[in-house]
Amino acid sequence: MTPQEIAAHIDQPLYREIGKTARDFGTKAFVIGGFVRDLLLDRPCKDLDIVVEGSGIEFAQFLSTRLSGTKVKLFKNFGTAMFMHEGFEIEIVGARKESYRSNSRKPIVEDGTIQQDQERRDFTINALSISLNDEDFGQIIDPFDGLKDLNDKRLITPLAPDQTYSDDPLRMMRAIRFATQLQFKIEDSSLESIRKNAERIKIVSQERITGELNKIILAPRPSIGFKLLLNTSLLPLIFPKMVELHGVERVKGHGHKDNFYHTLQVLDNVAERSEDLWLRWAAILHDIAKPDTKRFEEGIGWTFHGHEDLGARMVPKIFRSLKLPLDQQMKFVKKLVRLHLRPIALSKETVSDSAIRRLLFDAGEDLESLMILCESDITSKNESKVQRYLKNFQTVREKCKEVEESDRMRNWEPPIGGKQIMDTFDLKPGREVGVIKTAIREAILDGKIANNETEARAFMLDTAKELGLTPKNQPET
Repeated sequence: MTPQEIAAHIDQPLYREIGKTARDFGTKAFVIGGFVRDLLLDRPCKDLDIVVEGSGIEFAQFLSTRLSGTKVKLFKNFGTAMFMHEGFEIEIVGARKESYRSNSRKPIVEDGTIQQDQERRDFTINALSISLNDEDFGQIIDPFDGLKDLNDKRLITPLAPDQTYSDDPLRMMRAIRFATQLQFKIEDSSLESIRKNAERIKIVSQERITGELNKIILAPRPSIGFKLLLNTSLLPLIFPKMVELHGVERVKGHGHKDNFYHTLQVLDNVAERSEDLWLRWAAILHDIAKPDTKRFEEGIGWTFHGHEDLGARMVPKIFRSLKLPLDQQMKFVKKLVRLHLRPIALSKETVSDSAIRRLLFDAGEDLESLMILCESDITSKNESKVQRYLKNFQTVREKCKEVEESDRMRNWEPPIGGKQIMDTFDLKPGREVGVIKTAIREAILDGKIANNETEARAFMLDTAKELGLTPKNQPET
């Protein structure tokens, strides 16, 4: 939007009411930050930040009496108030100026003017504000040429970058996040300042760092952010295990591919097909164990045997270190890392029904996510090779559909479970029950018996006989 279009857009009852309330309250009110930036970029935004000169909490309480049905939440420790109105999440805060101590990113806050509030913002494009006051309603206040930087697609700090990043080191992550989301260029002196101040990220909580990292991962092309994180020396500090993927080792003229850049290509490929954050995390971690399993074998070259199993075992530790959730999302990522080679192996050979059954059983409801990951893992520059692999994967998909329709293997449980085994042979939970249960499951998956109770029961009796077990109430022969 142009500044003229912004003024017209703001000329609505909600903004007019905020302006009138500010006048009656004896203060000035402004829309500021990301909402203004996104309006100018024609990006949707439902988070509305209002700055007033004075107490934001007192103004919010006064404003709530003017907006019927509005319930305000007060956060007195932060001097902010928040409420929902007409689909907007509106946050109100008093204008402030800040100063920082070297060992903390928590500022010493004092009341300030709109100009001082704009100075404390991270980037010029986020320091833009719109007046809601009678004398200049709808006008953009732009003391740092943020409009020009928005036009030029550049990220520049309002103050000297060393001060901006040293004061609040999380802004370094935010710079890279905005550069990734908006595909803007971080101005050269600002980029150099991030490199210079990278160690300051250590005073930021892991939760805040990971929050920004997840936003980078959810961008249309996440690789932009990861390359910037590597080049500014932030990645070794926030995610050292991923940095181990970087680089190429050569032995006797044989080099493996750079698994860092391969991983980024897989991540971008997944991002083109899915907005699922956890599927994107699976892309990031699918080869994470390659540095630990890398071997050079004479006559073969570089191998990474077992990297899928070791990688899956590494997922919980990585999630804990990054303060990511340890529930279903972690289990999903762990499963996909463990299985990511399975469809690739099936795509290279004649696909047997038993192999497909195992894939359906192991992947369950996550089969489509697994297939997206595997298809995204094809990063060859040889287009005919890529097309050949994709065609083979399509065969795997079709075979999965056929077997699923006939055998119903997804989220499948064998027709005879542990309780029936224990009741039949008068057993308590233990090794023998597990052996019989596993044998039934494997026999069905291998196609030795049909997936029904009759054949499963007969197989159970035969297996138990080999273990020296007889059914309850049946004499031994």
